[in-house]
Order: sequence, then C-alpha cells, then structure tokens
Amino acid sequence: MNLNQALLWGFAATIVLTTVLSASRSLGFTRIDIPFMLGTMFTGNRDKAKWIGFIFHLFNGWIFSLIYIAAFHYTGWNTIWFGALTGLVHVLFVLVAGMGLLPSIHPRMASEQTGPTPTRQLEPPGFLALHYGRQTPIVTILAHLLFGGILGAFYQL
Repeated sequence: MNLNQALLWGFAATIVLTTVLSASRSLGFTRIDIPFMLGTMFTGNRDKAKWIGFIFHLFNGWIFSLIYIAAFHYTGWNTIWFGALTGLVHVLFVLVAGMGLLPSIHPRMASEQTGPTPTRQLEPPGFLALHYGRQTPIVTILAHLLFGGILGAFYQL
C-alpha cells in the first residue's frame, strides 16, 4: 500500500464528503451534521463540538479510506465503480445499522424510546437517519458514493 497516496486521496475524499453533507445541510436538504454529532460525543460545549467533531471526522475518513484501499488491493480492482460500490456498502451499513445504534453509545443523544433530557439533547437519527429529513439518506448515499469513487479513481495500486 502506498501510504502517501492513501493519506492524500483519503483526505481529498473526506473533504468532498464533508463538503457535500455540509452544503446539503445549508441548502435545506438535510439537518444532519456528522462532525457536530461526533463532537458532542466528547464535549457538551456546542462550539467546541464543531471543531472536535471535524477533526474526528477527518481521522475517521482516513481510517475508512485505508479500509477501502485494502479492498482495492485484495480484489485488484481500483476503479471509480468499485470505489463507489464500496461506498454504497459502507453507507448502507451506516444508515441501516449504525444510526440505530448511535443513541445507545452517544452520551448526549436521546433514544427512540425516551425523549430529550437536560443531558441527552440531540435527536436520535432513526432508521436511515430519516429524523434529520426525508432527503438525508439520499445526500448521505451520494456523499459516500463520491468518497469511494474518488478513492477508486485516483488511488493507484
């Protein structure tokens, strides 16, 4: 594995994914804010949560890019299409399983069964993260297809 390429394209793919999700939120397509959601796992300070979550999200993107690249090396396929397919598998797992588990591990997120409290103020995402808007799954899938597509298109085996 070429670590320099992996870090470069993992960073680029993560920036594109984060930009698409942020723009989608700003344009009213979704209310989900993954970096903020991640940051509030570490602090109750909403301003600090934004930058802590962004840094954590960037590192997560690098880690996931290494998993994608390992799949490229294992299969010998590093195409835009295989990268996008890997992104689709990733995002479907996140939307179907991960979002449902998030309230059980997030210290500041309400659950589906109990509403908000003074310490659990974030709304749970629900199945496919639909509590954050009907278009949330669509923009989240698109962002992850781009993430995988970028890695597949630019990382060289």
